[in-house]
Amino acid sequence: MTGDDDTEAQLMKGNRIAHPNKLRPFWLPASNFYFLSAAIAMGVFFLVWAILNDGREESPWITAGLVSSLVLIGAVVLREVVLRNLRRKIFLAQRKLDNSLLSLPISMRSDVQEDKLTLEKNALLLSDIKRKSDAAKVLSKIAESHREVFELCDAYLAVARRELPTVRVGSPRLAAITRGREKVEGVHRHHVLKWAEIEARSHTQAASDKERGNVKLDKAKKALAVVETALSYYPYERNLLDSASALDEMIVSLRVSGWIEKAERAAFKGNYNRAMSNYQDALFYLEREKSNDQHQEELKARLNIELEKLRPLIGE
Repeated sequence: MTGDDDTEAQLMKGNRIAHPNKLRPFWLPASNFYFLSAAIAMGVFFLVWAILNDGREESPWITAGLVSSLVLIGAVVLREVVLRNLRRKIFLAQRKLDNSLLSLPISMRSDVQEDKLTLEKNALLLSDIKRKSDAAKVLSKIAESHREVFELCDAYLAVARRELPTVRVGSPRLAAITRGREKVEGVHRHHVLKWAEIEARSHTQAASDKERGNVKLDKAKKALAVVETALSYYPYERNLLDSASALDEMIVSLRVSGWIEKAERAAFKGNYNRAMSNYQDALFYLEREKSNDQHQEELKARLNIELEKLRPLIGE
């Protein structure tokens, strides 16, 4: 067996450990393969020699020898390059799949193994959450790291909610899962709020003054969606409520500014009916908001003034 065969045997051995019932892909040993190749090459030699000899070819054995040699060379290339690389890819793909399945968290394999949340599994899940929480705190400005942690916490809390009603009073699992749930709830809150803060800020700060109003509006909506996601977990969190209120005001301001810009362009072109329609849309939207904000009250007054200016121009 060659060195490459040894390597592949080791890879296959690893696969048999993970999956003892898994069959090896078909593969002829080197001695059998080359014996078969030599037999085919000899058959090709005599076939070509017979064909050329009937055609009164001079020195037919030379051409037949070259053709059979090419067959042998092709067999070597086929086994040592093409088939070996293909076989190696199959082994590596199997190893990668095995490793991926074995590395899944217990909570992700729960649909395959409906085992109860044992003390060992509970400790493993809590350890994984703590490790990733510590890493997210180091990478404190990366929103996705915080999201990954609070989603892990979501999964654990769901398992805990499922398990606790089934745990007998006096079982050591009861205290372990209860303590784990309390600890994870605190971790969950921290990372949800941190994720919302970073993600919302990234959208609002990315809106530069040179960008068009609709681009700014789209980013403000995305920021508000982030805050609302966090509010779905913690609906009474003061910082989230303040952020949602500020983003609501920003969206109102951007929408109204868009209608005012359209109205001013239409009035400049002499299209007074369109200008009045855009001013009325802006005023209707502001009144629907029913806000007591001083800025919005001043904006309503300005819109009413502009509407009064337009009425004589359209014959009202």
